[in-house]
Amino acid sequence: MNNTPKSPRQKTALITGAASGIGYQLAYIFGRNNYNLVLVDKNADKLAEIASDFAQKFNIVVKTFAKDLSIPTSPTEIFTELQQSSIKVDVLVNNAGFGTYGVFAETDLTTELNMLQVNIVSLTHLTKLFLKDMVEQGYGKILNVASVAAFQPGPLMAVYFATKAYVLSFSEAIAQELEGTGVSVTVLCPGPTATEFQKTAAMEDSKIASVNRMMNTERVAKIGYRSLMANKTVVIPGLRNRILTESVRFTPRKLVTKVVKSMHELKNR
Repeated sequence: MNNTPKSPRQKTALITGAASGIGYQLAYIFGRNNYNLVLVDKNADKLAEIASDFAQKFNIVVKTFAKDLSIPTSPTEIFTELQQSSIKVDVLVNNAGFGTYGVFAETDLTTELNMLQVNIVSLTHLTKLFLKDMVEQGYGKILNVASVAAFQPGPLMAVYFATKAYVLSFSEAIAQELEGTGVSVTVLCPGPTATEFQKTAAMEDSKIASVNRMMNTERVAKIGYRSLMANKTVVIPGLRNRILTESVRFTPRKLVTKVVKSMHELKNR
C-alpha cells in the first residue's frame, strides 16, 4: 500500500523479515523516526496489517513486498520495482533468516538449500543491488542481522551457524572497504532472543530453547538501531553474550564444539 509522504526528503528503510520478531521491531523504530518503509516478508496478510497501522500511526509511506527470499529472483524483482517507482533506499536491513535443527546427515537438504539462499545469497544479492546507489549518493546504511552463532561452529545446527559466520565475515569486510564513502555497515549479533525462531527450527525441546534469559525483540532492535546510527561495525547485545563470544577466542576449538553441541541437545537426554 502507499500513501502520500509528508516530505519528499524523508529517507527510506528497506527491511526484510519485517512481519515479526526483530524485523517488526526495527520497522516500528524506523517508522517512529520518520523513515518511509519498504517491508519484505512471506506473510502477505501480516504485512498489509502492519503497513496500514504504521502508515496511519507515523504518517509515512509504507510499501510492501510479499516475497519469499528463498526464491533466487526475489531480490532482483524487489530492486527493479523500486527503481521503476523511483524509490531510493537509504537504509537496507537484511534481517530475514531462519535455522534448521538436527544431525546434518539426517536433516532435509531442500530446507537447508533454502536457508542458504535466504541467509546468505539473498542477503548478498540485496546488498550488491542497493549498495552502488548508496555509494554514488555518498550516504547509506546497511544493517545485517547475524547471531552470536557466527563466532563458533554449531553442531546440531551446522549449516545455520555457518551462514551466520558468513554474514559476520562479509559485513566486516565490506565495512572496511566502504570507509570514507559515507556508507556504513553494521552487523548485529544477538544471542538467544524470544522470537518464533526456535519453533521454525523445530528445536523447542532443546536445552538452549529453554533458557529463561532470552532478550526480547524490542531491546535487540533498539540496540541494533542505535548502533547502526552510530556507525558501529560489530554489535553483540547483552554483556553475557559479549563475554561468551570473547571467551571462544581463548578456548580450544574442539572443546567449543562439544559445549555448543551439549547446549543444543534435547532436554530429556
